[in-house]
Amino acid sequence: MAAAGGGSSKRTWVVDMEKKLKEADKSSEVSRWERHCIYRVPPCMTNIKSKAYQPQVVSLGPFHHGDSDLRPMEEHKCQALRQLLQRTERTFDELVDGLEDIAEQLEGMYMDLDGEWRRDGRERLLAMMIFDGCFLLEVMRCTADDGKQVGDYAHNDPIFSPHGILRPKLGLNMVAYIRRDMVMLENQLPLLLLQKLVEVENGNPPNDDFINRMVLKFLAQSSGPVPPGIGLGLHPLDVFRRSMLTGKCHQILSPQGIEEDNAIIRSALKLYEAGIRFKPSKTLSLHDIQFRSGTLSVPTVSVDDSTEYMFLNVMPFERLHVGVGNDVTDYVFFMNNIIDSAKNVALLSSKGIIQKAIGSDQAVANLFNTISRDVMLEPNSALVAVQRQVNGYFWKPWDVRRANLIHTYLRSPWAFLSLAAAIFLLGMTVMQTIYTVMQFYRDDNSSPPPSAPSPT
Repeated sequence: MAAAGGGSSKRTWVVDMEKKLKEADKSSEVSRWERHCIYRVPPCMTNIKSKAYQPQVVSLGPFHHGDSDLRPMEEHKCQALRQLLQRTERTFDELVDGLEDIAEQLEGMYMDLDGEWRRDGRERLLAMMIFDGCFLLEVMRCTADDGKQVGDYAHNDPIFSPHGILRPKLGLNMVAYIRRDMVMLENQLPLLLLQKLVEVENGNPPNDDFINRMVLKFLAQSSGPVPPGIGLGLHPLDVFRRSMLTGKCHQILSPQGIEEDNAIIRSALKLYEAGIRFKPSKTLSLHDIQFRSGTLSVPTVSVDDSTEYMFLNVMPFERLHVGVGNDVTDYVFFMNNIIDSAKNVALLSSKGIIQKAIGSDQAVANLFNTISRDVMLEPNSALVAVQRQVNGYFWKPWDVRRANLIHTYLRSPWAFLSLAAAIFLLGMTVMQTIYTVMQFYRDDNSSPPPSAPSPT
């Protein structure tokens, strides 16, 4: 019998714990963590706007499955699956067979998956993902056909008919809500699932670029393309993020002599008053931010109702997924620095850098100032070098004086004409003064000398 105080005989649970610790292997831990790519957003990140992480109309994946507000869409998922099977002449059993070999991979992609999804094996998880995946495929196909009916849906179907695709709701249609739910980190479906479903449908596996393009076309028609040959995206949010970061970061040498404390860039208005010009970058890539010869190039960004949701979900993904990078978070930090008031938004809008569709300039300023809370710039970010380039130019006395001259007198034809007229009048005045002085001395030298007095 084991001693109460822990004698020579160890308690059973202690022996079990020591065995578990010995069996723990670092390589297996690395392998387990590498599989995760869909995460629950921790409370410390959701305090900015909790609504931005909660899907509004449809659950995709296990984290929000069964939420009371999202249950009405489950009927439409059944309808989508039924139509897909009829159209492709497949059975539900064939879909299950096609996905069984990747079931473990799909499960491993979700971090902190509730035990209820594992309790009955993977059958429940697999069934749920088939319903969600087929629903997503049908929605994307209906939209890709510009509202044309896909399959044999009822003419008044609230989701899949042309009427459903285009039906307005509070200024948005239902597809707009689904699109916004698709970029929420907790509401992701693996693209591996979509690829496998299309393979079962057609009998041939689609290539990675096909799946990437299909998802991106649905999510953002105005975004940059996903470069071919990069491999299958992890999920829709990952593909969307990649489309924002096309092209390579510019290699920039930081100017010497700029103190660390001065690495924070000034607001757009202060930079403009110092003569720094702004223009849209040649591409929409967030990598395409450059400073050359007194001009700061920044990619055009469209700010609408979904912008805040998108950034608030991309940034946690960058924080939680090791190795993905911090590029979008760095961009948000950069924009927050140059936008500290509505006047800065008005300036950047006039230069074509911000295209706003959410109302006032102040609303846009509030958006960037809010979502950047608790955000830091990576020390090795290319934007650190850009900020130091700008500040190096900003603090050169001659550049500032020359810039102020240009900003004050050469920014419009009328200002230039006024300056030219003032210089002309000053020149004429100086010339007239010189002529008058010279004429005075000439007249003085040409006058006859005084005659000598006559003798008396």
